[in-house]
Amino acid sequence: MSDQSRRRPTRPNDLLDPVQIKTTAERASQGTWTEYLVLFLRIMAAISLAKGLYHWSQVCGIGASSNHSFETHSLPWQSATVFFAIIDLVAAVGLWLAAAWGAVVWLTSVVSMAVVELFFPSVYGGSTFVVFAEMGLLIVYLFLAFCSARERSG
Repeated sequence: MSDQSRRRPTRPNDLLDPVQIKTTAERASQGTWTEYLVLFLRIMAAISLAKGLYHWSQVCGIGASSNHSFETHSLPWQSATVFFAIIDLVAAVGLWLAAAWGAVVWLTSVVSMAVVELFFPSVYGGSTFVVFAEMGLLIVYLFLAFCSARERSG
């Protein structure tokens, strides 16, 4: 038998680890901070999905008048809008699965939006509310991740 077949999972469900439903005993062993973290990630997934769909509606011109179509905006606005349209939807999938890569993509999206708003105000208007909201969500995530990791380590 080759090395490839020995490394392969024996059960088909082993391929879907991030989306498997845990039993009550497994959930109880994880603790409440982990449950709060997963709940937060799911809420952020819904918000990221809404943000991604909003950016795609901007790209497609849904609800925009003819003088505010995608083509009439500046190149930095267009680039940022396409970037966030893609990264927010990818983050939404990863966050919903509670996968590690989803949190990384979401963190990239949050920090990128704060940087665009803070250092490039000509792109989206430089809203300090957006910067504080994004950084607040980042702090909540880091707090929950820290508490969850501390709880699991004993």
